[in-house]
Amino acid sequence: MSYLLVFRINIINLNTMGKQLITMTERESRRYDIIKNLIDKKIDGSQASIKLSLSVRQVKRLKARVKKYGISGIIHRSRGKESNRRIDNRLIDKIIKITEEYYSDFTSQLTYEKLTEIHNISLSYSTVRRIRINNGLSIIKERKTNKKHFSQRERKEYYGEMSQFDGSYHDWLEGRSTDKGLEKEQCLLLAVDDATGEPVAILDKNESIKAAFRFWKGYIVKKGKPVSIYVDKFSTYKVNHKNAEDNKEFKTQFQRAMEDELGIKVIFANSPQAKGRVERMNGTFQDRLVKELRLAKVDNIKDANEFIKKEFIPKFSKRFDVAAKKEGNLHTRLTKQESNNLDHIFSVKETRKVRNDFVVQYKTRYFQLDEIQITTVYKKDELIVEEHLDNSIHICKRTNHGDKYLSFKELPAKPVKEIEIKLPAITRYKTPYIPPINHPWRSFQFANTQESKQRIKIK
Repeated sequence: MSYLLVFRINIINLNTMGKQLITMTERESRRYDIIKNLIDKKIDGSQASIKLSLSVRQVKRLKARVKKYGISGIIHRSRGKESNRRIDNRLIDKIIKITEEYYSDFTSQLTYEKLTEIHNISLSYSTVRRIRINNGLSIIKERKTNKKHFSQRERKEYYGEMSQFDGSYHDWLEGRSTDKGLEKEQCLLLAVDDATGEPVAILDKNESIKAAFRFWKGYIVKKGKPVSIYVDKFSTYKVNHKNAEDNKEFKTQFQRAMEDELGIKVIFANSPQAKGRVERMNGTFQDRLVKELRLAKVDNIKDANEFIKKEFIPKFSKRFDVAAKKEGNLHTRLTKQESNNLDHIFSVKETRKVRNDFVVQYKTRYFQLDEIQITTVYKKDELIVEEHLDNSIHICKRTNHGDKYLSFKELPAKPVKEIEIKLPAITRYKTPYIPPINHPWRSFQFANTQESKQRIKIK
């Protein structure tokens, strides 16, 4: 730490005689003492050079200046003068006006980028930050101290080896939304590649299973299947019932689609810090993306997704993405069969039983199976009802030869319950056996009890 030392000395001026107050730092005071010892020949030039960490040539210059100007010769000649690189006050006023009008809630970093990109003002980030702080447009926040220690996990080595995925609820459109029935807070679904930090994001109404399916269907079609997906324990991704730990059959629709049908490993994080890469990027997006959408005057989810895809993500990736440790892409392209079945894979599947009237109920809707089917259907059979992303309904029966999709029609109202119904094309309904008149069963008669006793006695 440097301390200012004040010396009152007499300086002889050719024109006037008087006293002048000189302010010196502790470093300058020590430097003066060494040069004074050099002048008094208590030390030589090489010793002074070592003590001052200066070259011998510079020490000679200081010695000459002290001899000529006295103690004031040790002080830098630019002290008290305006810098040649001083920023014009008119430019500072312009920056303050622009910031107050457009970027009052922006961070210093984002303000610096916009001043350079849009307003052609070429100043350093530190200068812009200092101007904002000096004029009360930015506040220096104290750094938070972590109460719990978390060790850093190394990034994955390959692109596509693991993708961190999360949903972030926020007022992304700042109340400008023109979409009907949209909540104040929308959900940004964000996936970040662990090796490169490359983001993929879409804006949706919520973090439901259909929203997650829409995201991953688009991701996989474009990039391929990642080796693993790192998610939290939100109910969309994990069954949080206490018995689920012991019963591995408890799986969500997300696990079923990713692990069972696509072969993508789903990893669950035990804390937000575990998947900190996507958590931190959510915070960055809440700062940057909100303001970018405001400047672009986006007011609906469809335009927001177009802006994110074509404008925001390319610019963001160019600035913040890093290179993976090892070259290579571990994303796996879809097989032909998977490509053809994507609509069925990314659908909500529920098991339902066939009623006696061959009606299948799903939620509050009723579906009557047609009489002629591709496979035989019996009462009480278990069928799979699929609700696709376009809200269409498909019903299939699982057989040894694969899933067979059935034909049906939706009933406009709840059907009247019938105990028995004959539809031989889709059931094994058996008629009761009626014996003919001459059948032995019809001619059989039980004997009278008293007559039978008498016969027994006679015998």
